[in-house]
Amino acid sequence: MPAEPGAYRTVPRGYVYADHIPYVTPESLDDLRGPTRGVIRAWAPISTAPDPVYDLDDPAQRWSLYSATVRDGTARDHVKLLDRRFLIELWPELNLPARCRAIWEGTFPELTDEIDPAVVR
Repeated sequence: MPAEPGAYRTVPRGYVYADHIPYVTPESLDDLRGPTRGVIRAWAPISTAPDPVYDLDDPAQRWSLYSATVRDGTARDHVKLLDRRFLIELWPELNLPARCRAIWEGTFPELTDEIDPAVVR
């Protein structure tokens, strides 16, 4: 089937896909009451690994899960998987695109507040 002239859409010059990713946030950080211990299994799009299991007692795996969930999850995923206290504690170190971080920080200014470790724990 031959293509009709003009049937192809082109990407505008200067278009950057990263500027259009629809990052979402939960309504409130107080809604984040996810698990804080043990092993959990994630799902797509948070993880597409063959065995997407994360041990929340392992700091590196917790960091990885939180980075992926903030970046790729829906508001429902955030509520199910994230804990407010852990999110605030991990926030400065999470692996997030700049635009994702800016959206979350614009919605929740408390993420940029100076963190007192005694209060978080």
